Amino acid sequence: MKKIEELNVKIFADGADKEGILEMYAKTFIKGFTTNPTLMRKAGISDYRAFAKEILQAISDRPISFEVFSDEFQDMERQALEISSWGGNVYVKIPVTNTRGQPCYELVRKLTKSGVKVNVTALMTLDQVRDVVAVLDPETRSYVSVFAGRIADTGRDPVPLMAAAVEILKTRPKAELIWASPRELLNIFQADTLGCHVITVTNDTLKKLVLIGRDLNDYSLETVKMFFEDAKGAGFEL
Repeated sequence: MKKIEELNVKIFADGADKEGILEMYAKTFIKGFTTNPTLMRKAGISDYRAFAKEILQAISDRPISFEVFSDEFQDMERQALEISSWGGNVYVKIPVTNTRGQPCYELVRKLTKSGVKVNVTALMTLDQVRDVVAVLDPETRSYVSVFAGRIADTGRDPVPLMAAAVEILKTRPKAELIWASPRELLNIFQADTLGCHVITVTNDTLKKLVLIGRDLNDYSLETVKMFFEDAKGAGFEL
């Protein structure tokens, strides 16, 4: 099994807690950062602009993605241009559709043609991947985020889809595929094997990295001891 430092896939920390973000920034194997409005709301963020700029004061040398939150494409463009202006390491997350299911493709075409680095997010089908890749400017760096974890939540195996997406992105060498919303550490190694460029991982999952390569006999014994101690601590009797 490879060590984290030996993986080709880049690990991005996904979160909105400033302390957690800075904790991950101190780790050299974390190559970038992503966040979204849902994570920011859960973290109690109320001033979007102030939070983003505070994070960017600390992190200017690794890519970081901030998402637009308008539902109208004209206003999405306005927000995207402002967010992009915050730093050279900033990517603007654009949802693949608005809430009415209207695709973002023309907006992505316009933004990337003007040099705005985008992270097109919430994709779950190969048709979406093909359509997004077709409108990306080949000279502008970008990310395409496929929510493999949510695909898995529906009972579908995301691996074949992600493998096909890797092939599709070869037509845009400056675009990188993100395995988004992973559910377990195994997904990091799956993404690496497939040649996926990036995987986003939450801090809670990243804390499990100490388990990588753990001797399974030792882990089994530790689990048995945990059950025993919890039963003892609960005072169970039969």
